[in-house]
Amino acid sequence: MHTNDEQQLPVAVLGAGPVGLAAAAHLIERGLSPMVLEAGPAVGTNLATYRHVRLFSPWQYNIDKAARRLLQAQGWHAPADDALPTAGELLDDYLAPLAATSAIAASLRLGHRVTAVTRLGFDKVKTRGREGAPFLIRVETAEGPRQYLASAVIDATGTWSHPNPLGADGIPALGEAALAARIDYGMPDVLGAAREHFAGRRVLVVGAGHSAAGVLLALAQLAKDHRGTSIVWATRGSQLARVFGGGAADGLQARGQLGMRLKALRDAGGLALHENFRIDELLEVEGRIHVLGEARDGVTPVIQGIDRIVCAAGARPDLALTRELRVRHDPWLESTDALAPLIDPNEHSCGTVRPHGHRELAHPEPGYYAVGAKSYGRAPNFLMATGYEQVRSVVAALAGEMEAADDVQLDLPETGVCNTRLAYEDAVAEPAACCDVPAAAAASYCVPAPAPSGACGCSKPASVGCCA
Repeated sequence: MHTNDEQQLPVAVLGAGPVGLAAAAHLIERGLSPMVLEAGPAVGTNLATYRHVRLFSPWQYNIDKAARRLLQAQGWHAPADDALPTAGELLDDYLAPLAATSAIAASLRLGHRVTAVTRLGFDKVKTRGREGAPFLIRVETAEGPRQYLASAVIDATGTWSHPNPLGADGIPALGEAALAARIDYGMPDVLGAAREHFAGRRVLVVGAGHSAAGVLLALAQLAKDHRGTSIVWATRGSQLARVFGGGAADGLQARGQLGMRLKALRDAGGLALHENFRIDELLEVEGRIHVLGEARDGVTPVIQGIDRIVCAAGARPDLALTRELRVRHDPWLESTDALAPLIDPNEHSCGTVRPHGHRELAHPEPGYYAVGAKSYGRAPNFLMATGYEQVRSVVAALAGEMEAADDVQLDLPETGVCNTRLAYEDAVAEPAACCDVPAAAAASYCVPAPAPSGACGCSKPASVGCCA
């Protein structure tokens, strides 16, 4: 049984995060009706899981233009363009007010977890008449399963809720499921709600991206107050230039500082680093975890005595939702196929991605578009500003405004992250003393910042961030 009118079908937007709500705002602005299906009990459910994290990009890149116009019509005042919000501030000061506007509130269906998208009366194999059939979307709710019809689908479900496992082969390591209670995925609130899980313990952080860097630096700050806390960092490779970043050359200053702080922490001996460590198995030995790596030259490397593990190894899209649709993904990245060469993380950072819109985001199934982080698949170099321009182009195409849809413009910060030579490497030979803290200790949490007098200043963000 279908619960909406087949004669006036809305455009289904899957996910009520920043990109999903931006899509809704653009649909409303062009006179189309959105139906926003969100699995969580409120908008921005994924953001809420890392609300303590300060984002890299300032407000000017985090507010969609159509959403801004909709909010300002309600008397909303935007934060300062150059301020860096936390994920919680982005949620509380932008997404929540946006969701509360009458036009978007009427389209929201919270607690609606999408489990499948197909065509009414058509499986993947059947062709004749397919394009004329509406999309059928099945969801799970507290009251049981429901089905909705839609004229088009904008899939903004993201990747955050589907983290990559610890196993180096792309599947969970042996023992990973059994020890799940002692493993955190993503960016736990090390200095806040999750503090007791990490204080005074030996913690292994796995990953070589900005999420891993943020967790490592938070642990270093925790170790100042709880001296029994020790930090171990494991990476699958040995090329750390990308996570150390572009330093002062990074167009997102906070991201450049993050890399500089992490490099300083490593150089000061604030953590034990295991490079080229590819996890194969986890074993519990006398109440602690032994982490076994893949054998090299007949020798199995082992990291012993771990109390807790943070897996910050990225995330992947849920491709099962669209199994009955005709979709085409890049075989490596699992991104939308035509998008892959434009976003390849081996060649591009967040800010060097080439402009792309509805044509690159389209699939063989007419009317279905994956946008936002999901469109990037496993590529980690997504920025919200990119997602906003994606949905602007897609919605224009759905409205039949092809000139506007094809006029794709991306205003992104240059990053320097993809350079193999570190811009600041010569200038920062070793960590300097800062804020009256010894150099070795300062390296774990302090970045020299310009002060008017020329004296030592200190940049200590409330937390550290991820690519947003």
